[in-house]
Amino acid sequence: MEDKTIKLTEYGASEAQKPTSGLSLARVIATSHQQYTIVTEQGQFTAQVAGRLINFANGPEDFPTVGDWVEVRLPNNSADAATIERLNDRTTVFLRKAAGRRSAAQLVAANVDWLLLCMALDANFNVRRLERYLAIAAASGARSAIVLTKADKTSQLAEQLSTVAEVSGGADVIVCDATNENGMAELTAFMQPRLTYAFLGSSGVGKTTLINHLLGKQSLATAAVRATDDHGRHTTTARQLVKLPNGSLVIDTPGMRELGLLEANLDSTFSDITELAKKCRFNDCTHQQEPGCAVQQAVADGQLSEARLASYRQLQDEQANNQLRGKERENAKIERMFGGKKQMKAFLKEVRRKRK
Repeated sequence: MEDKTIKLTEYGASEAQKPTSGLSLARVIATSHQQYTIVTEQGQFTAQVAGRLINFANGPEDFPTVGDWVEVRLPNNSADAATIERLNDRTTVFLRKAAGRRSAAQLVAANVDWLLLCMALDANFNVRRLERYLAIAAASGARSAIVLTKADKTSQLAEQLSTVAEVSGGADVIVCDATNENGMAELTAFMQPRLTYAFLGSSGVGKTTLINHLLGKQSLATAAVRATDDHGRHTTTARQLVKLPNGSLVIDTPGMRELGLLEANLDSTFSDITELAKKCRFNDCTHQQEPGCAVQQAVADGQLSEARLASYRQLQDEQANNQLRGKERENAKIERMFGGKKQMKAFLKEVRRKRK
């Protein structure tokens, strides 16, 4: 146990947050393979989830993640683990589809005030990937800002900023150069005490380097990117929340080579397309071959790029497919609870008969 003078208000707690009698309020500041580190007013502890929470969990979203507020039973011996008894309601939650073909949700961070969407200005610059991040971030409930890293690696900054502005939807855009003495000034001024910021981005964009600069020391491990394509390795493997010298709280997350859509707000991210779609002749227009399609007309007039429309369609299809597979998986789970599809139908039939 350490730091016995911790004030949870410095970790973002409000005065209204009161734990259940006999329990202590805590915030999850690190997770790795269902192992947790929490911070309480009595100090930091390792923690485990109570068995009853595990038994009633329906999926990964019912387990704690970094940034969560929980109520815990503290151990008598400081060498023992605390027990997480309650998971408090989340104000915001950022999740993605688990990597691979499965459509399960994977929690990334919770109770985040700002999602800082990081993209490098080197060969890894990809505005279509940024659209994906913006769509998922819009569904989280948190505010979003775009952080463009490695400004020293580009000779086309003006053009890149213009391209980002076309898809940003009015989000703040912050440019960083960690090699320049004043290259972090804009980001430093943006971050405020007691607010939680999650850095999100693909491997090699420099998230951990930014956090180390903000910390003023090399606390988190970093690794070089490949010279061939400017992609990085997964240096960060566990999510963690750290407090900066200025009082801001930041969450470093593993680099995401795959950020699958499960819940996304495409209407917000592609508001230009959704506004155009209102002028289409048919309400169910797919914006492909239909007559009177205002979206296709905007492409023909040069008002909307074909690449942006293609990105919109791709993300729409991906989200629909993932949600469908998720529903199929949930239905299969329910069927197993009844011992099979036939037994489930028989039970539901009996319930309807009794209601009559």
